[in-house]
Amino acid sequence: MFKRVRNPILRYLLIFIYFVIIFFCSIELNLFGIFGYSPDMKDIEQPTLSVSSEVFTADGKLLAKFYKENRTPIEYKDLSPNLINALVATEDVRFYKHGGVDYYGFFTSLISTATGDRRGASTITQQLAKNLFKTRKRKAQGFIRHIPVVRTIAFKFKEWLTAFKIEHVYNKQQILTMYFNTVPFGNNSFGIQTAALKYFNKKPNNLTSAEAATLIGMLKATSTYNPMRYPAKAVERRNVVLSQMEKYGYLKRSEYEQSIKQPVGLNLSYVEEEGMGDSYLRRAVEKWLDKWLKENDYNLYEDGLKIYTTIDSKLQQYAEEAVAEKMKMLQRRFNNIWKGKNPWRDSKGNEIVDFLPKAEQRLPIYQLLKKKYNGDTVEINKYFNKPKRMKVFTWNGEQDTTFSSVDSIKYYTKLLNTGMMTIEPSTGKIKVWVGGIDNKYFKYDHVNQAKRQAGSTFKPFAYLTALDNGYSPCDKFTDKPVSISYTDNGKPEVWEPKNADYNFSYREMSLRWAMGKSVNSITAQITEKVGWDKVVEYAHKCGIESPLKAVPSVSLGSNDVSVYEMVRAYSTFLNKGEKIDPLLVTKVADHNGNILEEFKLKSTRVISEETAWLMLYMFRGGMEEPGGTSQALWEYPILWKKNSNQIGGKTGTSSDYVDGWYMGITKDLVTGVWVGADDRSVHFNSSESGEGSHTALPIFGAFMEKVYSDPNSGYTYGPFPKPWSKITKTYMCPSPRIRVDTSSVSDSLSAPADSGIVLPPDTTANNN
Repeated sequence: MFKRVRNPILRYLLIFIYFVIIFFCSIELNLFGIFGYSPDMKDIEQPTLSVSSEVFTADGKLLAKFYKENRTPIEYKDLSPNLINALVATEDVRFYKHGGVDYYGFFTSLISTATGDRRGASTITQQLAKNLFKTRKRKAQGFIRHIPVVRTIAFKFKEWLTAFKIEHVYNKQQILTMYFNTVPFGNNSFGIQTAALKYFNKKPNNLTSAEAATLIGMLKATSTYNPMRYPAKAVERRNVVLSQMEKYGYLKRSEYEQSIKQPVGLNLSYVEEEGMGDSYLRRAVEKWLDKWLKENDYNLYEDGLKIYTTIDSKLQQYAEEAVAEKMKMLQRRFNNIWKGKNPWRDSKGNEIVDFLPKAEQRLPIYQLLKKKYNGDTVEINKYFNKPKRMKVFTWNGEQDTTFSSVDSIKYYTKLLNTGMMTIEPSTGKIKVWVGGIDNKYFKYDHVNQAKRQAGSTFKPFAYLTALDNGYSPCDKFTDKPVSISYTDNGKPEVWEPKNADYNFSYREMSLRWAMGKSVNSITAQITEKVGWDKVVEYAHKCGIESPLKAVPSVSLGSNDVSVYEMVRAYSTFLNKGEKIDPLLVTKVADHNGNILEEFKLKSTRVISEETAWLMLYMFRGGMEEPGGTSQALWEYPILWKKNSNQIGGKTGTSSDYVDGWYMGITKDLVTGVWVGADDRSVHFNSSESGEGSHTALPIFGAFMEKVYSDPNSGYTYGPFPKPWSKITKTYMCPSPRIRVDTSSVSDSLSAPADSGIVLPPDTTANNN
């Protein structure tokens, strides 16, 4: 067909144009999959912009973000003219005149490149095509990527085609807005809103010409012209942008001369609110929403969701403050106890000699070193013992130090950790979530990931089983030695529990007194009476989901459970006997605020209102009964400023003082606190230092003091609720107050009237 054209120049020109058209069509159609993805008009009209999802507290404070690209979109009206002028003057001076591709700029750039002056010719629209639709990265690029020169031409043509489509669908203002919302500015800042805040702590519409020029100058190379790292280069590049603005009439000469004399002027005071990076709460929200996101096909990292949690920012702050204050003190106590000695001990108190080698072998790098050095332990030990500079967590802030890997293992193994959660049972809303002492250094969440022996905090499930099966709080048992025979996996066993002080008083005690004083022998007798299978059944009914081994010792907390489970289960008592599914998120909205889902409380009745109320009365025994294990709370006077206040709770300590627990109940809230080292071989060495009443309880006490001291917290002093239904069982059975008679071998007993509030006793026996 081309032979009919006799002019050879015209003929070859037509052939060239013909093949260019064929090439364009092949790219557009992705012929035989050779050219890879190219956005169609539907993609152009409905672009997918990766937008961060934001997490808010119940009172509207930004708590965290989820993003692959840290981006907050804005509208055209929020852009400073300085930004637009700087961008156009530097990147695409004919932006308002072309239709997506600047042919003049393209051909002049080819001539410049041929003469040794390489410069780009991509228009703003082409750059948008590359940023928004990932024309060079998104999906497979097809076979063409293996052909170097042709690959570059194909990519460029693809950007041209996409730019034409963009210009067909959007006006110039919309294109500029999309560009500023997609372009990267380094330091994980995507979009002008994030960049303006990060570098100058300003909104984009408040940027000066010099500040706008600094940011636009970075687009040439975000690393090279990063004003944080290379301020001199950033200023040099900024001045080039300013000269372009002056050259094309966007800046007066006087303004230009004034601007180039200014320092870079960074303002790095803007800090994303705590938790906007990784945090225990952020991970908890992600896990809580996981099922909903999958079912509704939403991406937490790209879809710009607004997530509203139940977390109360004030209570969360008070909890974190209480944890910091008390854990710092506990760590100091722990260090003093083991000063000059290693705390990793077996059940007999002997140091575990191979503890460090085994700890090294559990590290991911150990297998790599083993492979690298062909199992040569000498070389591996050299690596672990070689000193290196590193940052470490301390209670006085992050510090630089020189540690070997072995030093680091020793240091971190000795650190105590904690988990704390508070819930409002009437609404099911989780108000506080403290997963550990520092998320940066300790990723494991001690609220719902970690499971530890519950100790005596599990005893209430034995007493619950008894109350719900015919017993009353006033029924009596004798504190005496107990021997229980049972079969475990077909093997006959005998269990003979000891009390915390290894003594038996041989006193007759009511169930309330026994639970308040945490008497192991009586708890064991009750477990034998009601059946350990039954205790497991009731624990599961209330919300414990972990597998529980049904053995007589189950009531003393021999099984591992999480703080989350324990708080949920204890909430059943304050929620009138209804088990709840705790709420961490109340609603999810899209980027424009349209509600996508609202989450409602789900509850199930598992025990009667009468039994639930009687259990609250039992929990008060920890404060009101002689020797009650919660009576260390008297040391927190703010808790008792109002004589009408009532607090119930239960301490817990596992064997060898490995785990310390406290479960605290007020008229509105249930709080669970666990304290211990991450490695169970590391622990306190005595009841005076390691019982839950001395480790976990102080955190609860300090927390509630802060809550009560804030008149705007929403939570006040007050008695527990009155019975929700008729109480048919006897429960007003005050225990005799124990007074030590120094002139007699035996104790003297007196029985005060049960006023509901008991003053601090003269003597206490804090058994766990």
